[in-house]
This record gives sequence, C-alpha cells and structure tokens, in this order.
Amino acid sequence: MPLNFKRFSPVLLGSVLGFAAFVGFYLSDGEPSRQESDDLSVDQVELFAEVLWRIRDEYVDSVDEADLVENAIRSILADLDEHSRFLDEEAYESTLISASSHYSGVGLDVTVDDGKVTVVAPLAGAPAERAGILPNDVVVSVDDIPINPENTQDAISRMRGEPGTTVTLDVMRNGVEDPLRFALTRAEVRLTTVHTDYLGDGFGYIRLSSFTDGTSEELHQAVEVLLSEHDLQAVVLDMRDNPGGTLGAAVDVADAFLEEGLIVRGSGRIDEARFEEDATPGDVIDGRKLIVLVDGRSASASEIVAAALQENGRARVVGERTYGKGSVQTVIPLLDGGALKLTTSEYFTPNGRSIDGTGVEPDLVVQGGRRYRGPGGRIAADDDIQLTEALNAAGYNLPARP
Repeated sequence: MPLNFKRFSPVLLGSVLGFAAFVGFYLSDGEPSRQESDDLSVDQVELFAEVLWRIRDEYVDSVDEADLVENAIRSILADLDEHSRFLDEEAYESTLISASSHYSGVGLDVTVDDGKVTVVAPLAGAPAERAGILPNDVVVSVDDIPINPENTQDAISRMRGEPGTTVTLDVMRNGVEDPLRFALTRAEVRLTTVHTDYLGDGFGYIRLSSFTDGTSEELHQAVEVLLSEHDLQAVVLDMRDNPGGTLGAAVDVADAFLEEGLIVRGSGRIDEARFEEDATPGDVIDGRKLIVLVDGRSASASEIVAAALQENGRARVVGERTYGKGSVQTVIPLLDGGALKLTTSEYFTPNGRSIDGTGVEPDLVVQGGRRYRGPGGRIAADDDIQLTEALNAAGYNLPARP
C-alpha cells in the first residue's frame, strides 16, 4: 500500500531514544514551499548574515565560518522541538541506511542494553556469521576503540563501511575469559527485520526489530512459511525494543493484518503532510488470533501498528505503555551534502488520538523482564514474562514465572 505523495517519498522517522528511532520520515525532492506573505524579509536575512560576519571577523578568537553556520542552524532547530535537527553528511547517510533493507557492513543484528552492544544474531551468509560470531556475544570494541554507554551508536555506525574494507571487532563470549578478535571484510548485506519461531500448541511468534523498505515483503514470506509448516491458531507480534522506521512500512505491516479500517491519519500545514491511510482487503494470517507485544522502547512506526491493530479491534496489546512519538519528520537534502530533518506533521490513530507524549496503553499491562529473541537467543520463550502473559491472553495458559 504505497503512500501517494507528489513531492515526498517515505524514508525513516527520527532519532528519539538515543538509538535509531524513526517514524513518519520523508525525503523531500522538491523546492521549498513558500508563501509570499511569510517570506523572510531582506532585513531579517541581512541581520542574520551580519551577525555571522561580525563573529567571523571580530571575535577574539578565530572561528571557522562553516562551523559557525552549522552551529547556528543547529541552534535554530533545537528551539523548535526535540526531533527537528541538522544532519551532517555522515548522519544523513546513516539515516538513509536505516531506511533501507540493504547496506554494507559486517551483518550483525544487535541490541543495546545498559550500554552494551549484544549480538542478537549474525545475518545469514554475512561476514560476521562466516567469521564465527555468535548470538549473545558482546561487542566490546570496534577498531580498538572501546565501547561505552556514550558511544554505542557510533560503534554500530563504524561497523558499516564500503564493501571490501576491513574492520576489527573484539567480542566477549560466555565461558571465554579473554576477548575474541575478529578481522572482518565488509560486504553488501540484506538487513533482516522479521524473525519468526513456532512456540508449540499452534502459536506462532513474529518479532519485528525495525521497519525498512523490505519489512513488508519479509513479513509476508515469513508468515507463509509458518502457515505452511504449522497449524497456527494464534500469532504473537513482538515489537518490543523496536524504535520504528519508515511510515510506509508501518502502514504495510498494519494493513497485512487488517481487512478494513483507517490505519493512520496525518495533519500538517502543507498538503503533503496531510494524509489518510486505509486498510485493504486481505489478512495475512486469515483471521487467526493476534497478540501484540510492546514496551517503552516501542516507538513511532511500532506505535502506528499497535494503535491501528488495537483500535480496529484486530489485536490485544500486551506489555508496557509505548514511547509516545506522534510526529512526522521530513528529511530535506541540503547543498552541502547534509540534510534538514524538520517536523512537518502530527499523526493520529484511527480513533483520532495523538499518542505524542502519551504512547499506546496496552490492554494488558505487564511490566518488563528478560526478552525472548527467537531461536538461538539469550533466554527461553517461557522465561519471558511478557511473552508468557501474551500467550495466556491468547489462551495458552502458561504459568507465569517470577
């Protein structure tokens, strides 16, 4: 169900939690929208330029002109809202990568917990898998730069790079005293955002780690395999720790489970920021019971899906109140190779509710615990309290663990 915008194509959503969390992100390829009465006056532009010139020429210490302009732009955007910001060339490239299902790197699906970068799983056939990196390994340094709580995202970014270039990872492994060292050659890899498992007794498990341009196709293929191999009675859709992704992917995922109904509505000052997305006929699991798992790190695109399924009566939502990001950002490329990420729209749930700052309230509140991540993960499914309660909500009747 592609979005139908004249000047915008869907990309991502915006960094919110200190990790890559996006939703409602668009890439603008048109000219700025101007209204004559709102144009900046020549005097205002000259005043801004004069201040920059004065600082450049007369400040007690010499300053870099490019840094001056960039810092001024950052300050302007910081006064607007927490999601609008200036993206330098590197940050812009990282944003585009986050929206895509393909990138060049070592091929690790990782999670950040308490400042640690832990491997969920290496991607099949990727350099990390071929080298022998395993689920539950903890990456402690990248190219001899130790990882700490302040640089986790930088470390993850440094694992990416041009195909054929090398990067060295040091990892800690359970039962091994000293770090293991891996010299990896980066390659083109396909990001896997859908992870599935069969939990027994007719219950399928689907975890969405993020929303990219390939998520919808992955989801349909994964469900097709589950249905062909097992007699499913119900499905758990796990979007815990999912920071979001592209708005188009969120709409497609929600639509996959809905026969009809409004998915999301957007409101903004420009035409392209106002939209309504409705479900189309067809339910990928043919009406089977659906339970959605969320937590406080489920943001933006995850919240669109959770709210759409909940308010259309398609699924029960279990877990914790979600993050609460209900705005849409437009990514506007700039002449210097960077980009402007500007909040241009607010989105509303099918019931007309804004979740900005409030989040999606679960039907069944279950406080967090250890997370199941699928086969090869750190814990068993029945050690995950929230997953246990989700299965109970679907009629599985497992005993809750302390």
